Amino acid sequence: MARRRLKLIFGPDLVKEPVIYQLGRKFEIVTNIRPRDVTRDQGWVLLEVTGEPEELDRGVEYLESRGVSVEPAEGDFVG
Repeated sequence: MARRRLKLIFGPDLVKEPVIYQLGRKFEIVTNIRPRDVTRDQGWVLLEVTGEPEELDRGVEYLESRGVSVEPAEGDFVG
């Protein structure tokens, strides 16, 4: 099992979509939402994901295909 920390950035078209929920349903990935800031027009989420490395790669590809900007996040998440 591997764990990654990601920063997801959503535009206005995706703020109301259950993208993180779908990530956990479509892939064998456990998600843990950490600090976040979501408004009607945009949002970002720090997300810890756990799973097999190949599954995490597929999950990131899925998010990017949906239009989510995915960046690596470093440090301890508090929030």
